[in-house]
Amino acid sequence: MTTTRTFDFLNGEILLINKPKGWTSFAVVNHLRKFICSQLDIKKIKVGHAGTLDPMATGLLILCTGKFTKRMQEFTSLDKTYKGTFILGATTPTFDAESAVDQIYSTSHITPDLLESTRQHFIGTIRQTPPPFSAVKIAGKPAYAYARKNKTVFIESREITIYKFDLTPIALPEIAFKVDCSKGTYIRSLVHDYGKAVSCGAYLSSLTRTRIGPYHLTEAYEINHFKEIVTAK
Repeated sequence: MTTTRTFDFLNGEILLINKPKGWTSFAVVNHLRKFICSQLDIKKIKVGHAGTLDPMATGLLILCTGKFTKRMQEFTSLDKTYKGTFILGATTPTFDAESAVDQIYSTSHITPDLLESTRQHFIGTIRQTPPPFSAVKIAGKPAYAYARKNKTVFIESREITIYKFDLTPIALPEIAFKVDCSKGTYIRSLVHDYGKAVSCGAYLSSLTRTRIGPYHLTEAYEINHFKEIVTAK
């Protein structure tokens, strides 16, 4: 049985959506904007998201509609929680599984003590450089526009905070993790930097955002379920 709910999209709604794998954050926004317009029989409505997820990633995406789009900044500034997996002993240009492995390294020197001591170095306030394949603007263009043309550009590092970085379970070459972090943290860069620190490389193999501030993935709508609720009579 589908739950019914009344939405006031024009005056403003905060929508918690579970972004599917393979969708860009913009695709989710565009899809639901068109759906809302069709339901209200209007030509346009403001819909935006607070905090981009890469296409490979799944999980919590906060959408704001109507007048609430003015509030998006308050959500992007919140701390976040992620869980996922990464692969040790290899790297990719995009720092994740979206691109093919470009380098393979030995993991014969990896020990539990090395993994643990290295993990501790990433807790707290650190400086992090966003990935080359990211939307960070360089001279007015996103960094990925240069990376796709094999152009190397300087990307300035930024200060972020990692509150928690747990590694469990460990089944080499794959390691599962959970991260609590501040805004602006790139999990792909965290994994890449960790791999570099243990001298064998690493790339992100899966990622789910489970929390943004007080909002949790368990409260989020699947896209089709949300549409069913809106159209339920």
